[in-house]
Amino acid sequence: MTRFRQVFGDGKPVIGMVHLGALPGTPLHDARAGLEGLVTAARADLEALQRAGFDAVMFGNENDRPYEFDVDRASTATMAYVIGRLREEITVPFGVNVLWDPMSTVALAAATGAAFVREIFTGTYASDMGPWTPDAGKAMRYRDRLGARDVAMLFNVSAEFADSLDRRPLADRARSAVFSSIPDAVLVSGQITGEAARMEDLEAVKAVLPDTPVLANTGVKHGTVAEVLRVADGCVVGSALKRDGDTWKPVDPDRAADFMARARAARGGR
Repeated sequence: MTRFRQVFGDGKPVIGMVHLGALPGTPLHDARAGLEGLVTAARADLEALQRAGFDAVMFGNENDRPYEFDVDRASTATMAYVIGRLREEITVPFGVNVLWDPMSTVALAAATGAAFVREIFTGTYASDMGPWTPDAGKAMRYRDRLGARDVAMLFNVSAEFADSLDRRPLADRARSAVFSSIPDAVLVSGQITGEAARMEDLEAVKAVLPDTPVLANTGVKHGTVAEVLRVADGCVVGSALKRDGDTWKPVDPDRAADFMARARAARGGR
């Protein structure tokens, strides 16, 4: 928890997503808009989130469908380029997530000076992308070899687009992951991007991990953020902040401001 608190302080952080446009080499990439288009769109989302008062932001490649486990080097390099272009404009702690590649995520964090990362680091899954067997030990040793020991590791323990082949209850898997892999926080997700984690899952995981930060990772909405923060130690939010609540659209400044107003109220005005 020490590393988590060093990044986020003592409150319940609300982390807003900056979903980068599809990167070069991916099927949905807009070659006409090019790199400048990626930077311009990311800057607009970053500015909206920071003006709304989000505690942190996270850069992710959500648009790089279909997703991969071994991401093209061009994707990681482009994400580093975009973040580098925006680096002096970032006024809150920021994290990175290269879907669904723990090693590239750690490398990107080290290259950009990110304060935290999010990924699937543990478990065995049947997924839309095929068999999924991440290696937390390898990723964490890589982080330390890159001189990024202070980067907080946020472990998503309920993978989207997948089903765990480990038939233990989620709470047991989360407790085991904390014991064996020492994450700085555990994240609980719904089945796909924008779909809420079940409150029963959040409650069960938090009950067995009273001393580890547990965050809701997907599907938190304006109408549910107060209930979520009653249980969780923070949340990650993306789709609810977008124009019309559509994951693939830009951040709507008014929706972002409204969301944070509700989150602050749920946190007692903080």
